[in-house]
Amino acid sequence: MGPAKGRGFAMSQTTRLLWVNPVGYPDYDAPMGELMAGVKAAGTEIDLVSLSTSPLPNHLEYRTYEALIVADMVRLARMADAEGYDAMVIGCFYDPGLEDAREISGRTVVVAPCQASVQIAANLANRFSIIIGQEKWAVQMRERVEAYGYSHKLASTRSIGIGVPDLQKDCDFTTARILEAGRRAIEEDKAEALILGCTCSFGMSEIVQKELGVPVIDPILAAFTMAEYLGSLRRRFDWSPSRRWSCAPPPEAELEAFGIFAAPPPIGNRVRF
Repeated sequence: MGPAKGRGFAMSQTTRLLWVNPVGYPDYDAPMGELMAGVKAAGTEIDLVSLSTSPLPNHLEYRTYEALIVADMVRLARMADAEGYDAMVIGCFYDPGLEDAREISGRTVVVAPCQASVQIAANLANRFSIIIGQEKWAVQMRERVEAYGYSHKLASTRSIGIGVPDLQKDCDFTTARILEAGRRAIEEDKAEALILGCTCSFGMSEIVQKELGVPVIDPILAAFTMAEYLGSLRRRFDWSPSRRWSCAPPPEAELEAFGIFAAPPPIGNRVRF
């Protein structure tokens, strides 16, 4: 079989990714972007945005808050396609609005951290545990894992008793709590890999992995590398989202008549890496 260029596939050297922090809190935009920039391929371009909607919470620990931003994820997915992005990431481990955004994303692949993390973990281990901030998250996390078809591989969820806004306040303390919960997941629940169940736990996985000796999945890196990979496949092989049957988007005539996308997405901060 000949090389891809001989089969009529596009071979553009640049993969364009849109990362969405689905909160109105830009303080983490730069450090998250720098983390991704440190591992990206030479031909990858990252645009990172957070929202300008007001009022808007700085975390999505509650379904109430999550519901408020789903429409914005849909608008951003529509924009991502219009602006020619290869992939978009919804940057919250609850994967808010993932299926809704995928329906309207045109040729843009939409990825989210929970699904990307469990897919990677399932390729590295037979059983994994998710380290969560608060016990409140456990049911929703389990529902997501079950929906993705990996509930039989979930050994446990383990809470560290720290809310999203506090995860980065004292990284040494948070890391110590993750180590404690991770060790119990391995020894008591027989977990063979760990997933950090919040994108705000960035910068801690390497220490935990070295200490505990099992794969520890950082959800930012998981979602970013998955989006980068799928975006590159779109460019190489034209593997873009299906639009048949359950994947069909709303009719353009209806979208125009309803004026659903008349206003632009509420982007507050936008940085490129």
